[in-house]
Amino acid sequence: MTLAYAPFDAAFWVFPALLFLFVSWLVLSPGRAALRGFLFGLGLFGSGVSWVFISVYYFGGRDIILSILATLVFVFFWALFPALTGYLSAKLRPDKADYQLVSMPLLWVSIEYLRGTWVLNGFPWLQIAYSQIETPLIGYAPVIGVYGTGLIVALNAMLLLTAMIKRRYLWRYLGMVAVLWMGGYYLKNIAWTTSAGEALKVTLIQGNISQDRKWAKDNRDATLKLYESITREHWDSDIVIWPETSIPAYYAEVKDSFLKGLEQQALTHDTEVIVGLPIKDKAQSALYNSVLVLGKTAGVYRKNHLLPFGEYMPLQPVSGYLLNFLNLRLGNFASGGDDQKLLMAAGYRFITSICYEDVFPLVSVKVLEQAAFLVNVTNDAWFGDSIEPYQHMQIARMRAIETGRYLLRATNTGLTGIVDPQGKIIAQAKLFQTAAVSGEIVPLLGVTPYVRFGDKLIVFLMVIGLICVAINGFDKFDARVWRGYFSPD
Repeated sequence: MTLAYAPFDAAFWVFPALLFLFVSWLVLSPGRAALRGFLFGLGLFGSGVSWVFISVYYFGGRDIILSILATLVFVFFWALFPALTGYLSAKLRPDKADYQLVSMPLLWVSIEYLRGTWVLNGFPWLQIAYSQIETPLIGYAPVIGVYGTGLIVALNAMLLLTAMIKRRYLWRYLGMVAVLWMGGYYLKNIAWTTSAGEALKVTLIQGNISQDRKWAKDNRDATLKLYESITREHWDSDIVIWPETSIPAYYAEVKDSFLKGLEQQALTHDTEVIVGLPIKDKAQSALYNSVLVLGKTAGVYRKNHLLPFGEYMPLQPVSGYLLNFLNLRLGNFASGGDDQKLLMAAGYRFITSICYEDVFPLVSVKVLEQAAFLVNVTNDAWFGDSIEPYQHMQIARMRAIETGRYLLRATNTGLTGIVDPQGKIIAQAKLFQTAAVSGEIVPLLGVTPYVRFGDKLIVFLMVIGLICVAINGFDKFDARVWRGYFSPD
């Protein structure tokens, strides 16, 4: 299943992966189905998020044993969610054909919603909808979002499975699959938003500062000079964007010595410069991961959705004991809160997300009607030359599709890029290159159906569907009926 995601992009692999998993859950006891789901989860997360080891070992400074242990704990924990899906799938097997068809897709996406939204502040990595960025099924994303699209993907797998098992009705189920794909193709070609004004020229800077040198004090001046010199070559742009914590110093330390001069240059050239840096609030004893706009419409955004175990410590005091045992020292940032005003550049408001925030759909849709485009700044240098930056960009592209807006994504070491409202990358820098990515975007207005309704509709449908499955299931179904389809006869 990992092959369905970036950078492999073999989207079709998600269907046999789910198909084989679903067929095993049809004939196993709840306990065995849970074990099968857990083993599937070990394979999925063990391969799909193996980059956690790189972060802990190479950049966290831990020895190899502790790094392996920390990675295993991480993978084992998230593997519990496919295990839970398997247990419930076997426990709630309905005895009616229509309910059988939707029960596992509903359970799969419901557990994805739980994992991606609620548990430990959410970890939506490797959700099945992201695998379909390049297929017609992605046309559902602006209408029903990532979870609704995931339900369509899982339903496709179950329809294919049912077509194989109930060969008497083969064309009926294949016809349903065809209808879903044609519906996605039709929706993919709808323009949900319209132009709000003239095109803007934008430049995104990728400094390519290695993580082990990023915060070294003797490297600070060289970093600032690098970003300033590249910016100087692009004063003809309306907007210039630097990555997350591109300024490796607290705001108070560089306010007068660097930022004041940069802002004056921006005003002179009628350009807005968006930079990332930490801000320390001494009055509140709080530290914020922040984005600052320098120019005519100066403003600041403080990261709201924090990364668990990276920027704050959930599950205290247990997590504290565990990290002390592993000898890991992590950040302690504060949340900026939900009531922050949208930043503005080149006369248009925009949605800001910092690093991990772009993996959460609702971060982009809450006040999107006021925004003309999306800006994400991040630093994936923590994960080296792994598959993580490619996966992260794939997830970020979904936000552009869901919202019908251009996405400007500036990263430290890659992948920096400009994404259009259909999720297509129109300009991108390669990993580990110092680069400036320039292009034009159109500020947009209007909202997609998903922006208007959010996840409410799909969550409501999932709840109703699961209630029906539960009423018609709960051990009523005899797995021997399904086993008969696989007998030698």
